[in-house]
Amino acid sequence: MHLLLVILLILESQFCVQSSDSNSPAGDNLATNGLPFPWSKVRLPNYIVPVHYHLLIHPNLTTLMFNGSVTIEIDVKNNTNWVVLHSKNLKIFTATVLDEYEAHLSDKVLSVLEYPAHEQIAIFSPKILTSGEKYFLYLEFGAPLSDGFYGFYKSTYRTKAGETRVLASTHFEPTSARMALPCFDEPIFKANYTVRIRRGPSHIALSNMPLEQTVEIGNGLFEDQFEVSVKMSTYLLAFIVCDFRSVTGMTATGINISIYAVPEKWHQTHYALEAALRLLEFYEQYFNILYPLPKLDLIAIPDFQSGAMENWGLTTYRETSLLYDPDISSASDKLWVTLVIGHELAHQWFGNLVTMEWWNDIWLNEGFARYMEFVSLEAVYPELKVEDHFLDTCFGAIGRDSLNSSRPISSLAENPTQIKEMFDTVSYDKGACILHMLRNFLTNEGFQSGIIRYLRRFRYSNARNEDLWDSLIKTCSEEEFTAGEYCYSSTQATKNAYRFAGEHIDLKKMMYTWTLQKGIPLVTLRREGRRLYVGQERFLKIALPNDPSWNSLQEGYLWHIPLTYKTSHSEHEMKHLLTTKSDVLMLDEEVDWVKLNTDMNGYYIVHYDEEGWNCLTELLRVNHTALSFKDRASLIHNAFQLVTAGRLSLDRALDLIGYLKSETHNVPLLQGLGYLQSFYKLIEKRHIADVTHNLKTYILRYFRDVIDKQTWSDDGTVSDRRLRESVLSLACDFHYPPCLEKAKQLYNSWVESNGTVSLPTDVSKTVYMVGAQDDSGWAYLLEKYGVSMCETEKSKFLSALASSKDSKKLSRLLQLGMGGTVIKTQNLPSLIYMVARNPVGHFLAWDFVKKHWNELVEKFPLGSFGIRSIIVGTVTQFSSTEELREVEVFFKSITEQVSQLRVIQVATENVEKNIMWLTRNLETMRTWLQQRLN
Repeated sequence: MHLLLVILLILESQFCVQSSDSNSPAGDNLATNGLPFPWSKVRLPNYIVPVHYHLLIHPNLTTLMFNGSVTIEIDVKNNTNWVVLHSKNLKIFTATVLDEYEAHLSDKVLSVLEYPAHEQIAIFSPKILTSGEKYFLYLEFGAPLSDGFYGFYKSTYRTKAGETRVLASTHFEPTSARMALPCFDEPIFKANYTVRIRRGPSHIALSNMPLEQTVEIGNGLFEDQFEVSVKMSTYLLAFIVCDFRSVTGMTATGINISIYAVPEKWHQTHYALEAALRLLEFYEQYFNILYPLPKLDLIAIPDFQSGAMENWGLTTYRETSLLYDPDISSASDKLWVTLVIGHELAHQWFGNLVTMEWWNDIWLNEGFARYMEFVSLEAVYPELKVEDHFLDTCFGAIGRDSLNSSRPISSLAENPTQIKEMFDTVSYDKGACILHMLRNFLTNEGFQSGIIRYLRRFRYSNARNEDLWDSLIKTCSEEEFTAGEYCYSSTQATKNAYRFAGEHIDLKKMMYTWTLQKGIPLVTLRREGRRLYVGQERFLKIALPNDPSWNSLQEGYLWHIPLTYKTSHSEHEMKHLLTTKSDVLMLDEEVDWVKLNTDMNGYYIVHYDEEGWNCLTELLRVNHTALSFKDRASLIHNAFQLVTAGRLSLDRALDLIGYLKSETHNVPLLQGLGYLQSFYKLIEKRHIADVTHNLKTYILRYFRDVIDKQTWSDDGTVSDRRLRESVLSLACDFHYPPCLEKAKQLYNSWVESNGTVSLPTDVSKTVYMVGAQDDSGWAYLLEKYGVSMCETEKSKFLSALASSKDSKKLSRLLQLGMGGTVIKTQNLPSLIYMVARNPVGHFLAWDFVKKHWNELVEKFPLGSFGIRSIIVGTVTQFSSTEELREVEVFFKSITEQVSQLRVIQVATENVEKNIMWLTRNLETMRTWLQQRLN
């Protein structure tokens, strides 16, 4: 009690030795013991900086507890009696402060104040910690292994013999290192780590760095001691205790790469090793910076919420994101595994070597890693045709960004819930798409040399949004600049200028318009003779120019848009930077047509005048190959986006895709088919029988040639196989008799062989879906799901099971998902989404979410990917004002829980969009179909 009294007196004296950066303690900030907590901000004070963590951790896989100790070397910048750091759900047994000679500053046990609201603890030192001095903070702690997917958590797997085995793994990003050890859990506090892990003889331990030595310490325990890490942020620390097997290879520069998996899945690791070796070598060459660690492990964790995590030197994955079985995995599965590996390896530079200063700029990590997936695969695996996939990434970003609930790429995020929500489509996909636009603006060479400068300038450090733009262009002489070199002028007057299409451009000012304001621009184009009248406005799906709110929604929005365009008479694209609301461009001659946004390299929607749409529709009809497949796909996308926004009539967009009978490329073909299928699903859920029937009839009749020429095999290019997978799935879903007949034949053969006959991998999910529609087929697939040793196969089984039109079966699936044994908890969000998409299941899924909301939030924290996908996956299936009101009433009833969640607004705005689409377009669709079918 004596020490607590001393603490209280010092608190009351207003901290004469506390840093001026600190807020004075307030009565509202009370620690768990009732004393005032000495720090009131969510973010830590900056006057104590960690230098080196010496960590010992011992997970007990029998009791499912862990204990540990950490000695943190700290630098003190301002005199203080307090050390404030992060801790969440940890029991602190001992806390001590030592001087640089490791002598105790106090002979008493130091008190630890806990403030759970900010996930912080404070340790009081009776002796002032002096600025400029070095100290050590020593803590002993323990906790149960977490039941979820964050911190130091428990994972399990079943062997073929039915035995359940346990492992312990970490996932710290963004704010969960504090669940495994007391630490300064913010990205700017980079430090070195020396890790020791205690384990039993039947397990191995892994961490970021290579194993240095193993010491037997008695009682059947071993201590693995790892080399000192490079300087890194807390969220990149990782350690695992498991009994996995691995396959290993070495890069040309001597880096050891190992792929780890459950022993009975070891045979599924070989493709990942090949991909990791090739992709790491590519990145070393592309970034012109060697990977700085001696080894890189990639490990498939049986319980994992996200796709993967880039822990430096020990990247962790969902099994479906790393393991590949050529007998089971489809072409799409192979592409996915390769993309995810490409993403995590890119992070070893973008995110690990150079880290954002704070989570508001997480796009510097995730946008770059997402974009480098495509850059790396295009170079290393051209046969995977990753460029076909990139347009879908940008189309997905536009879907989110054209709603008012979107946010700027660089956005405010302070607490853990807000930070988790930053890991979204805007950071990943929009970030990738504006980088793609920038790369085309700067040229490939200019972009590559710029990011090399960025990485070298900030390596082992932190960066902000503006640091990237400052790094992208090298400084050059006025003569070089005038000659059109890709560089800044060295004169002060044009310091930030850059040459584009003969103009001097301020690159930083340009890119701020893409990262500091939300939304996507709509570029309008009207042609009169040789004049092109272009304008820009904010593209919104719900509001129209005649709406009362239109002006307020448009106010202040202006982008610097690098326009590119082709005409009927141009062999090469032309360029212009649009920095005003409107402008006039002059063509050299009169032309038949103009296509803006060449290859969809720019992040903007284009709306032509009536003549412009007529010309492009006719061009597609008579000579569609005059435009690239990317231009054709983006025309289809833009047209239907404009329909949703009420800016283009549905019949005009439907006429535009009338040429698709002649289309041979899968990207525009799937773009058009995808929109028709989404309209069908929307109308089907409203039980509008005549339009549902006629739309299905039209699709099957119009695309019959495309469907009939598909083979039930794995032959052809990746593009052919992707088309086959989508088209046959749609045909069987629409009960096209030849499709159903072939699928049933394959399913019966597979069942008769007791699952030993290999189905063509690209059509296996379709075959399972057809088989799941009767009682015996559904029961057999559920049995197979329980014993399969391949997560990719299990995901196909689960999709098929969730396609049943029997609501009792769907309810059973949801209960199995909640139980977490037969269907793992990690798969529950995707299961809820699959049931919600089923026309029989969308109310069922929503009722399930409402009933089990509190349990779901315990499993998937607010802001996490899991809870966001549950909300969006269920709510966005609705399309009536009554359903919208019900959704709003439910979320209002839990306002205290979800008030911070941006995803609620995203979900409800999507329902409003669905309602408006039906209001604007249902009668047009009905009439258009009647005319075409008659």
